[in-house]
Amino acid sequence: MTDTAPSPTGTSNSARALAIAALGTLLTLMAFTAPLATINSTAADLMSDAAGRTWILSSMSIGLAAALLTTGTVADDFGRRRTFALGAVVLAVGAIVCALAPNTLIFVLARILQGLGGAAVVASSLGIIAHTHAAGPVRAKASGVWGASVGAGIALGPLLAAVLDRSASWRTAYVVLAIATLALAVAAHVLVEESRSDAPRGLDPVGALLLATGIAALLAALVEGRQGWTAMAPIILFVLAALLLGAFMVLELRSAAAMLDLTLFRHPPFLAATVAALATGGGIIALMSYMPGFLGTVLGIDALGAALLLFGWSATSVVTALLARRLPASLSGRTQLAVGLVGVAIGMLMLTGLSENASWPRLLPGLLVAGVASGVLNAALGREAVASVPAGRGGMGSGANNTARYVGSAIGVTVVAVVAVPAGSGAGGMTQAISQNDAGGLVQGWNTAALVTAAISVLGAVVVSFSRTRR
Repeated sequence: MTDTAPSPTGTSNSARALAIAALGTLLTLMAFTAPLATINSTAADLMSDAAGRTWILSSMSIGLAAALLTTGTVADDFGRRRTFALGAVVLAVGAIVCALAPNTLIFVLARILQGLGGAAVVASSLGIIAHTHAAGPVRAKASGVWGASVGAGIALGPLLAAVLDRSASWRTAYVVLAIATLALAVAAHVLVEESRSDAPRGLDPVGALLLATGIAALLAALVEGRQGWTAMAPIILFVLAALLLGAFMVLELRSAAAMLDLTLFRHPPFLAATVAALATGGGIIALMSYMPGFLGTVLGIDALGAALLLFGWSATSVVTALLARRLPASLSGRTQLAVGLVGVAIGMLMLTGLSENASWPRLLPGLLVAGVASGVLNAALGREAVASVPAGRGGMGSGANNTARYVGSAIGVTVVAVVAVPAGSGAGGMTQAISQNDAGGLVQGWNTAALVTAAISVLGAVVVSFSRTRR
């Protein structure tokens, strides 16, 4: 089928497509966040050093960010169902290798493979939703469900990993995820009708290679840089990333069938959605990625307790995203994005001012406020990612938007790591026993990191607010 209009085959098909797309996104985000709660046991079992621990937490984002835009184009041109199902299989294979990994290197490579598969699942999911749901209230409701699946995946990944780590092993979580993802691939093949764009642009293999390797080099530079910014490895990687991404931009500007139409950045709705996704990754996602390790090391909260606190933020975002369809139709997507970012910033400001003897009730109000705002934001991002690109290019819109989210997350996590952990701290990667002075420095670092990520969210809201559609 083409993508000239939503599928006319009935409400039941639309409901099935939405359920499959949302479950795929949920499982991808569960895989992405699972190591947050079990980093200590995972690193100990794999005998990872400080650099290895950083790679364990960051490696899947490299695969995601590098492949999201490419797989979005593949989904639009060659079939969204096919891309979704194949991505789910790759995600499952990566999870199986994670469960069996004997050392850090194999585990990190498997996580990158998970990212590649997850990219295909996420990029094609919004294209499937756009094809099966007409623009307007119907698609807004579906986008709210998709946004809720993002929050649910972030919530359930650490919780599942923490529970299974306590009762069995951290490896068990990857086995469960592999089984669930393989079952989803079969369900997608059976229940979702195939769809593609009626005006395929064609895959640009050179552009795809330049973009994927450029983003991978950038994220690898950020990860390696956390071990020392003057070392040769991050410097070489930064230079390589600049050359590759510069070559990609030149190629896309000259190509008659560009994989990413760079002129879209002159289109205010596309610019607003992309900036909002970048600020979401660099703001709330970056801070929440750091939070479980901080809670365990400094405040003495165990992995399950940290996962439950993270659940308080993300579960609230799930409920809000589902209720976002009740917002008045007169509220524009740009306004919803800006309000969501400001709300997230307020929640993070409420997380500042911690002391060394703080307990979990001190964090809960800020997490709940940030959760409500994140739900509004996630619902709007899913809708605007598709609405801001030409008809039939929903996969490209989804890929570009989620690429911005994960690149923002990688940058934000690096910024948080730099400002939150004092130079010369004996924290040893946030896992070893620490002195009272170290604890005080890490608490002050958390307060600073929350302020910085709040500022990133506010800056994103300002840019979104000024991205007005030209008359």
